[in-house]
Amino acid sequence: MDAKSPPKKAHERYFDEVEVGDEGITPEVTVTKEMIKAYADLSGDHTPVHVDEDFAKASHFGGIVAHGLFGLSLADGLKTRGSLQFPPGASLGWNWDFKLPIRADDTIHVKYRVASMRETRKPGWGIVSIASDLINQKGEIVQTGEHKLMILKRPEA
Repeated sequence: MDAKSPPKKAHERYFDEVEVGDEGITPEVTVTKEMIKAYADLSGDHTPVHVDEDFAKASHFGGIVAHGLFGLSLADGLKTRGSLQFPPGASLGWNWDFKLPIRADDTIHVKYRVASMRETRKPGWGIVSIASDLINQKGEIVQTGEHKLMILKRPEA
């Protein structure tokens, strides 16, 4: 990746334009059984609690629940439409916890903030750690964690 490309969109912020504590929030999405089953097909994980209504109802969940990684995927995707965005960079990893199940018909969104920042040895780049909470319609945090991103610095004029 060249630090001079790709160009930044007007609503995105460079490393130099954010501070620890800056926050963002995403739009909401309602998780459907069809979405959960589609994720099962995509990932190949057809564990019955995700795809078999009768099995899931008899389980301790009481109904179909989303895969944990489906929640993480939604959280990451939702942030690309959130109020705090960055130019394309590189994901450096996740530290993520699954707290509560995501149930079919839950409506979820993400609240996130810049938890830490540091310079890199690579010219034109910085690393931010984004603390994120995936929250359901009841205000419960269903998943939480941090995502490390390498993002562009403002190009020199």
